[in-house]
Amino acid sequence: MPRQSAPSSPLAIGNGVFVAVAGPSGVGKDTIINYARARLAGRAQFVFARRIITRTADTGSEDHDTLSAEDFARARAAGRFALVWRAHGLDYALPAAIDTDIAAGKIVVANISRQLIDELKARYQRFLLVVVSAHRDVIAARLRARGRESDAEIVARLNRIAVEDTVRYEAVRLENSGPPEQAGERFVSILEGAARARAASSPTKS
Repeated sequence: MPRQSAPSSPLAIGNGVFVAVAGPSGVGKDTIINYARARLAGRAQFVFARRIITRTADTGSEDHDTLSAEDFARARAAGRFALVWRAHGLDYALPAAIDTDIAAGKIVVANISRQLIDELKARYQRFLLVVVSAHRDVIAARLRARGRESDAEIVARLNRIAVEDTVRYEAVRLENSGPPEQAGERFVSILEGAARARAASSPTKS
């Protein structure tokens, strides 16, 4: 059964579980999230958060909501985001509605930046981190297929991945070098385990 972080503050948002999916570009985070979304379709307790990004959607990127930098700033000022971060020269956010979903006891799943982990642990009483990894050659092939970076840029990214550190965080490790359904099924099992653990700790909550 996945172990969820203990509450870090009585003021944190409780009842549901925030499942954060982290890992470097090319490990297939969106692939396993999309797999689980399809497998769990129709089960209202699972919510797959749609990210808002200041990048135009295309066939080579995740399915997300796009805002211009100006509209993003206005939405942020209006309190429409629960979480905001910046990476790769772009602004990212998750909608404020996820806080309502967590408070209602749902399992919220989102692809997040590792820079948010400490903030997430403080914000939500039940927090589960899933770190996705893959073999170096698999990541390289996926990055080349995207066509966004040169070979030199891909090598530089792979070298950065080698020294990045998430081991200080308690997390479920998910290897995704093989067929997508292999890691996808394990991820579905992780989410269902989180739902069972949440129900067991809150037997009177729906």
